[in-house]
Amino acid sequence: MTAPARVLVVDDSPTMRGLISAVLNADPEVRVVGQAADAFEARQAIKQLDPDVVTLDIEMPNMNGLEFLDKIMRLRPMPVIMVSTLTHKGAEATIAALEIGAFDCVGKPHAGDPNPFGGLVDKVKAAARSQRKAMITTNRTTMPAVSAASEYRAGRKIIAIGASTGGVEALIAVLQKFPPRCPPTMITQHMPHTFTKSFAERLNRLCAPTVEEATDGARLEVGKIYLAPGGEKHLQVANAVQPCCRLVDREPVNGHRPSVDVLFDSVAELAGRNAIGVILTGMGRDGAAGLLKMRHAGARTFGQNEKTCVVYGMPRVAYELGAVETQLPLGSIGEEILKAAAARKEGTE
Repeated sequence: MTAPARVLVVDDSPTMRGLISAVLNADPEVRVVGQAADAFEARQAIKQLDPDVVTLDIEMPNMNGLEFLDKIMRLRPMPVIMVSTLTHKGAEATIAALEIGAFDCVGKPHAGDPNPFGGLVDKVKAAARSQRKAMITTNRTTMPAVSAASEYRAGRKIIAIGASTGGVEALIAVLQKFPPRCPPTMITQHMPHTFTKSFAERLNRLCAPTVEEATDGARLEVGKIYLAPGGEKHLQVANAVQPCCRLVDREPVNGHRPSVDVLFDSVAELAGRNAIGVILTGMGRDGAAGLLKMRHAGARTFGQNEKTCVVYGMPRVAYELGAVETQLPLGSIGEEILKAAAARKEGTE
């Protein structure tokens, strides 16, 4: 039997520490080995206990969670799951934490929440299984050079990208390769509903194209990237004459809303060979079946390779299904997407 995942819970609230510990200890594959009220206690506990995973509160006294996370990632990289309030301020801080290298995030529960910290146990177990990959460095202050992409001219292609755990870092790395007039790009990233707006704003500051949270009926335009709003509706492409975003109120698919499969299915049906599908790091299998439909419809398909994934789950399933035409390291995906989007073939302009 595999040893339980050993977790250190860091939060300044005794109540929150107790709640998180109770949720985690209820699973036999997880064991809370220690608790800490601030970064200084946490630093000592990490040295003494050597946990597999740390859950870390964003807002703490003395040294906030972001500052402490940065020190962890520089001095002793390990899987860290951020625990954040579901507010705009909390969302911005969480996006910054994921960019620094946090494994994933969960929102703090609200009063009357029937499922407090839903998904935390699975994320902790996935984090414990993962071997933290080398940090993906991104330029946080200046716009990236687009080098060969500066000569790129957008055709009629539509790009669809799916990601989950590790997707913040991965999407930044891919999209920073895109030129200002990139093909219309639709993204489904598994993320709480209050976080996607902040993530879209962050991507818009870091990338050359315009990035926005998708709205129902928004026309797909060259130079624009559309991020699915988290948690409430699925993102699809609609209208073959003038493609646009469609937000659909349906039950979760593969446990997710929005679901990558829902996006990929719609792109396969509407765009066929005039599309490019990309599946990035993430837990589970969401997007694998939809990417296979895209490939069968004539689309070019790419998957992130195991070495550069934070979690080689979604890309692995897609690869094993035969949905991935080409598997690539993260650093190469952006340029390969642009090459495929610029290529002329039957059915394109």
